[in-house]
Amino acid sequence: MISIHNLTVDFGSRLLFDQVSFVINRRDRIALVGKNGAGKSTLLKLIAGLEEPTSGHVSRPKGIRIGYLPQVMQLKDGNTVYEEVEQAFDDIRRIEEEVARLTDEMAGRTDYDSEGYAQLIEHYTNMSETLALMQQGNYHATIEQSLIGLGFERKDFRRPTSDFSGGWRMRIELAKLLLQRPEVLLLDEPTNHLDIESIGWLEQFIASNAGAVILVSHDRAFIDNTTIRTIEIELGHIYDYKTNYSHYVKLREERLQQQLRAYENQQKMIRETEDFIERFRYKATKSVQVQSRIKQLEKVERVEIDERDRSAFHFRFIPAQPSGSYPVTVEGLSKAYGDHVVFSDATYTIARGEKVAFVGKNGAGKSTMVKCIMGELTDY
Repeated sequence: MISIHNLTVDFGSRLLFDQVSFVINRRDRIALVGKNGAGKSTLLKLIAGLEEPTSGHVSRPKGIRIGYLPQVMQLKDGNTVYEEVEQAFDDIRRIEEEVARLTDEMAGRTDYDSEGYAQLIEHYTNMSETLALMQQGNYHATIEQSLIGLGFERKDFRRPTSDFSGGWRMRIELAKLLLQRPEVLLLDEPTNHLDIESIGWLEQFIASNAGAVILVSHDRAFIDNTTIRTIEIELGHIYDYKTNYSHYVKLREERLQQQLRAYENQQKMIRETEDFIERFRYKATKSVQVQSRIKQLEKVERVEIDERDRSAFHFRFIPAQPSGSYPVTVEGLSKAYGDHVVFSDATYTIARGEKVAFVGKNGAGKSTMVKCIMGELTDY
């Protein structure tokens, strides 16, 4: 469906992609993986047509609809949440207005036998049939289901988008993008601002409604649940695995181990052959064998080990004094902002060494709870 051929991106001293080629098929579910800075987001932009490569090209079928959700979005205000998401169905609304206009025009005409009236009837029939096809199912109900699935409450639908934080506004854009039903969906870290329930809803939506999907995410469970193909970007090259992320990790390690064993075996053979040549180079009785070994070495196709990006951050933490047995003890903790009660009468203890996860919907009070523990909030 989309073909990437000999794609090269060169940022001066840095070669981001070196003649990369692969094909995106219908209903593909692809995870792009690689270290930060490997070029995952850039590749999504190239596929979307938002950036141009240094050389090579991306071939897209004419008229294909590509939806792209970037990590950082330029958001506009002025609509309510519902109005903003409803823009996904602008084509339906435009045709609805046209059908209404044609209905009014027919009601005011009396020249029933004229050619103009026949053309009007034909146009009305075509537009009505198109509208019926596009309105299969109630799109208003679909909007509501999507917004609720992404964590909004019905009372939020009529609130202006400017009332919401960047994370919630990303959800608005995600809902609008999904409802447009593009043939290719490009998602760059879509779960960054989603809670567990919303991630589950998005997984189900991708499984049942999406066309081809290419996504970048640090959420391993999410990409395991949504993708069946993994493309690794490593030092300007790609490695394409027809499997999900967890299986890819195993296959990748197996590939590298096989390369290493083949390389070591070949190096051993080369050393032995070179030793034989040096030992018997000037011995007349071995000249035929020496020449044979020399020709053998010249024909050897050298095994190469895929280069790996071994760059990494290094941290050193100053050892801390051990805490008490129960470093966190919470008793009857409550927090409210005006009339909005975030949580009330929270009571628990955290023992030294315990690993605790605070879970809940966005806005449930997870960050507020942490700030209370840290002493950053004291008016509770």
